[in-house]
Amino acid sequence: MSEKKIEESGIVVGGKDVDYDVGNVHTASRRKSSVVGPAVIAGEIFDERYQTTQRGLKSRHAQMIALGGTIGTGLFVGSGQTLARGGPAFILGSYSLMSFLIFCTVAGIVEVAAYLPTPGASMNLFGYRYVSRSMGFGLGWLYFYSLGILVPYEITAAGLVIDYWHPDVNIAVWITIMIIVIVGLNCFPVKFYGETEFWFAGTKVIMIVGLLILSFILFWGGGPQHDRLGFRYWKNPGAANTYLETGNTGRFIALLSTLVLSAFPFAFAPELLVATGGEMQSPRRNLPTAARRYIYRLVFFYIGSVAAIGVICPSNDPVITSGGSGAGASPFVAGIKNAGIPVLDSIINAGIIISAWSSGNSFLFLSSRSLYALALSGNAPSIFKSCTKSGVPYYAVAASSLFCALAYLNVGSSSAVVFTWFVNLTNTSGFISWICCGIIFLRFRKACEVQKIPVSEMPYRSPVGKWGAWVVIFSFTFLCLVNGFDVFWPEKWNISSFFTSYVGIPMFFLFYGGHRIWAWQDSWAYDPSEVDLHTGMEQVLAEEMPERTVQGPWWKKATLIWE
Repeated sequence: MSEKKIEESGIVVGGKDVDYDVGNVHTASRRKSSVVGPAVIAGEIFDERYQTTQRGLKSRHAQMIALGGTIGTGLFVGSGQTLARGGPAFILGSYSLMSFLIFCTVAGIVEVAAYLPTPGASMNLFGYRYVSRSMGFGLGWLYFYSLGILVPYEITAAGLVIDYWHPDVNIAVWITIMIIVIVGLNCFPVKFYGETEFWFAGTKVIMIVGLLILSFILFWGGGPQHDRLGFRYWKNPGAANTYLETGNTGRFIALLSTLVLSAFPFAFAPELLVATGGEMQSPRRNLPTAARRYIYRLVFFYIGSVAAIGVICPSNDPVITSGGSGAGASPFVAGIKNAGIPVLDSIINAGIIISAWSSGNSFLFLSSRSLYALALSGNAPSIFKSCTKSGVPYYAVAASSLFCALAYLNVGSSSAVVFTWFVNLTNTSGFISWICCGIIFLRFRKACEVQKIPVSEMPYRSPVGKWGAWVVIFSFTFLCLVNGFDVFWPEKWNISSFFTSYVGIPMFFLFYGGHRIWAWQDSWAYDPSEVDLHTGMEQVLAEEMPERTVQGPWWKKATLIWE
């Protein structure tokens, strides 16, 4: 976008006073934007020398990605390890608490993202716009490597599932096939990513609904053996396990460990919703819609799923922990096998493999878009701004794809061991990301209040507001610090576990602190009155499409779902 066009539309550039009256957004007052810091956004995000990403995600894509985009093996497979650690009561309580914290996170970041969802929308770009250049730099590089690592994690988890059938084919063959599929899908225009995720996520949703129905049937004894399960496994082996110690101390440690482990299936799910905003049609309308429905996803899919596995699978089943060496098969599969239902366990395993592909696909998308956003904010080489005519940031995709090679660690080590490495390595990164999300929301809300942005101009308003952000910051700071607490027990101590449990913390401060030293003249946070809340609004509003309505019978209105 040229500076002339920006001036004509009333967008503030370089501290100039101009009227702002675009589309359905109007304010009579004149606003100013600082030349230092945020003002460079106009020259970075809207660099006309480069093609940009395209808004190829339809409403149905966005809704389904929000519903099931990152529901993957963390829930289907990793929940087995969590169940074994804490028991059915602790895993249900932990997932309920985590769902509340994630809802608070989603509510805050969607308020931020829906206001100005420019190309390259991501939390690191919003950190750069609304907090400081160092925040954008540190968070962006944390996203790049953490999300990149989650791709081989999903491939590793899929390898665990394939091992269930004890195939004679070397694991390296399956790894190669999955890498080709995941990287290949990210090389196509975003509408293809959206379409594949629509069907992948739809498959996951159908599978979860089916498993919940099956668990309900088994609860009442409707299986082949007519064995009424009820809450049998809450009584034997028990509702709450002990861990590392005995008695109440052991139960408290088990609860704390379960809470830490339960965070992983939620990792970077809120950030995916934000990242799609930069390539979504009518994001100022579709992002709030997705956010309002998010709570149903959390309650139904996450809390419902762990309640179900607590009914159908005992926490001491050796199948779910590879005999005690780490994460093993899905607790759903273990429960189905115990119930004597033939063939269904293999069908569910096939669905879990599709789920791994889907989540790996989403994480590679997130990693590449984080690198793209870093380049837009001037925090990565400009080459990563390059996009094809169809909007694919091909250099960023290629760089993020390099992490896939880590999946070949499975060839030399047990899949269960590698699975645990990846869980620990990314857990702290997720916590740090959510802490930063809370900070970004608070700074954005402060800037809106100081600059007197009317509530009517906000497409979405967080129902939990500032107190929700503070709860998120304090809760995830605590969980980040205790993430690997069990490695300090003598029987659990080893260097690799300690390193993977806490490496995310020094990595973030290395990025953030290094940039603070380099940009030592910058303030810790922008003055709220100087935060640029306008650059790019003209383009975003121009790309918004009017909501389509259909008159007539219900079956005609139902076609809107396919929009």
